[in-house]
Amino acid sequence: MEALSAATYAFLVAAGFLAGFVDSIAGGGGIITIPALLAAGLPAPLALGTNKLQSSFGSLTATLSYRSSGLVRLRHTLPGIAFTAVGAALGTAAIQRLAPDLLERALPLVLVAVFIYLLVSPRVGEGAARPRLPRLAFYALCGLGIGFYDGFIGPGTGSFWALAFVALLGLDLRRATAHTKVMNFTSNIVSLAVFALGGKVLLLPGLAMGAGEVLGASLGSRLVIARGVRFVRLFFLAVVAATLARVLWRSYFA
Repeated sequence: MEALSAATYAFLVAAGFLAGFVDSIAGGGGIITIPALLAAGLPAPLALGTNKLQSSFGSLTATLSYRSSGLVRLRHTLPGIAFTAVGAALGTAAIQRLAPDLLERALPLVLVAVFIYLLVSPRVGEGAARPRLPRLAFYALCGLGIGFYDGFIGPGTGSFWALAFVALLGLDLRRATAHTKVMNFTSNIVSLAVFALGGKVLLLPGLAMGAGEVLGASLGSRLVIARGVRFVRLFFLAVVAATLARVLWRSYFA
């Protein structure tokens, strides 16, 4: 493909900043970055692979910020990291061989269910609750399942992880957001490695967006630490609604 212009690189940095900010708070950065990469002229396979490079910067930045604040202890997440890595590798290998039609058709229904659940449960995630699954079983189920989904198609991954941490492991929404970033970084870096082996990653556009991601994720994670659960919940609802709107538009009107 042709070399990108300076204006295009500036556009990608700005998109990365906005995506990093949004993703560090509630997930959903992919609804910004993938269309931005496609708009910059990248073919879909290269856009998907390059997106994993740039998003790795944002998820790592948010993870380190949440870790330093005490919202997440990495040693407690090791089983989740292992299962998510396996799921993401399988999903990324599958997307390079299979069409994602089935998951794309099911995604709007899942997002609607997530949005309604949060809307009718205004106090969900405001405080810690009793876990519904043992930690290892939770990470095996969600790590393999959500990790595969993130490697395979991706939109809404952060929302699914955050809700799973709240509903099944009993974390409040702020800690759930922090733990989500650890799992996001895991699936991003594993997917990136698989895409890179397949020659589906462009270095310079990915690094340009990654610079914006670092700045946006740093700002967003600081807001989560400072503002608390109610702020995260409102932002979370907005991101789920935006992701749903984007998926519906692409599926039925684009």
